[in-house]
Amino acid sequence: MIKHAILSRIVDHLRKKESAFRVIDTHAGAGLYDLTGPEAVRNPEWRGGIGRLLDATPDPAALPLLQPYLDAVRAANPDGTITRYPGSPALVRSWLRRDDRLVACELEPSAAAILSYNCRGDRRVKVIEIDGWTALSAYIPPKERRGLVLIDPPYELTDEFSRLAAALETALRKWPTGIFFAWYPIKDAGSNAAFVRDLKDRQIPNMLRAELTISPPANDEKLRGGGHLIVNPPWTLEQDLKILLPALAKILAPGVQDAIRLDWLAAKT
Repeated sequence: MIKHAILSRIVDHLRKKESAFRVIDTHAGAGLYDLTGPEAVRNPEWRGGIGRLLDATPDPAALPLLQPYLDAVRAANPDGTITRYPGSPALVRSWLRRDDRLVACELEPSAAAILSYNCRGDRRVKVIEIDGWTALSAYIPPKERRGLVLIDPPYELTDEFSRLAAALETALRKWPTGIFFAWYPIKDAGSNAAFVRDLKDRQIPNMLRAELTISPPANDEKLRGGGHLIVNPPWTLEQDLKILLPALAKILAPGVQDAIRLDWLAAKT
């Protein structure tokens, strides 16, 4: 959810210029999720996330920054009851203009089939059943030369942090001016610290880190929050996040100490 709020700010920045842009979503998923289905009922995490946000009144300064995201979620639920949640490809699709493009990549066959169905008839969107890591290298740089690569792997394998760092290094050689936005889980401090060291050792430039932790540290390895790495962020994004993150923390992580981290892992260029 926080990832999608940040995503909306990046796309909003891209929309400010008349020239077309392209978004490449490397691990797109099905694109639209049923909040009344068995899995969502068994594990109703959305109630503490988007459900809580929609019921809250954000700080006035943050509301305009959240509005495109909140509007897109509500548009996916036209009867006013939140029963569906739009994933990243559905959200991006709702923000595309006539000549903008989305390449949505998903390897899992059933999710790719659902995504293709959800995007049917939209010439701006191309759904490809392909491994996201392969897609990250294959589809850059786009012909528009403007755009964003969204990277959100499932982190089911132990090497995905190192794979992400290596993929970013390679991708930036091919498209040094592209915006790369990667989500990562916050579970144990050791894995996250090793990931940061890897990124710095590779000398990846212009990296902004934004983290929001919604539960205090524990002895287990349960998900405690989300991290967001933006390489070549829009020049407006840091200021947006200085407003957005505290407002979201107040709603989603009340009472959590040091819930927010916003810093540059590599200097702005």
